[in-house]
Amino acid sequence: MHDAGFDPPTAIEALLFDLDGTLVHTDPLHLVAMRDLLKSEGVAIDEETFVTRVSGQPNETVGRFLFPERTAAEHRDFIARKEARFRELSGQLTPLAGVVAFIDRARADGLRIALVTNAPRSNVAHMLGTLGIADRFEIVIYGDEMERAKPDPLPYRLALEAFGLRPNQAIAFEDSLPGLAAAKGAGLFCVGVATSRSPDELRAAGADLAVADFEDAQILAFHDVRDWDRAIA
Repeated sequence: MHDAGFDPPTAIEALLFDLDGTLVHTDPLHLVAMRDLLKSEGVAIDEETFVTRVSGQPNETVGRFLFPERTAAEHRDFIARKEARFRELSGQLTPLAGVVAFIDRARADGLRIALVTNAPRSNVAHMLGTLGIADRFEIVIYGDEMERAKPDPLPYRLALEAFGLRPNQAIAFEDSLPGLAAAKGAGLFCVGVATSRSPDELRAAGADLAVADFEDAQILAFHDVRDWDRAIA
């Protein structure tokens, strides 16, 4: 169900993708990397806390949650070390099922493709290079380099601005609740990808459609961009 005031798409021109959890399921590696660093701090974190309080959140928010008594500089140092550990662990990554074919089909249909992520630039370069898909994205929006990252809608608004499009001309793909909040806050139709959250949780958070991956029957039903236009109008 669309939010009140949602402007239905009339002609889809672009697809806007999150990275972690949407193109590749990285939460398990991020959790291992964080646990490695936290162990030396004498701090433990369980999977539920990671999913609900860390996954998809801006790094500064994560730092304040983990170490509320520390300075912003100390938070940045910890997160930088954690991200470096993540890159060490993620020498081999596998794209989420069907996503590369889906993006390639969308590009063949003439859609413009953007990456809208909170991940730091070093992680993005590493992951896209490892996945072999760096050339698929016309623009990349790094939320952590913006004045405000997701869950603020600013990163998605900037992606739309870069393409010269209105919200009803694009579709967002997100796996986390902060990402969904950002996409919906920007007025976008949003497909929730159920890697870390259940389809019911994603729909409850505002996802217009929830899928397991990009081989989900709901995704495969869309043979070209005209099908998306008809389905979500």
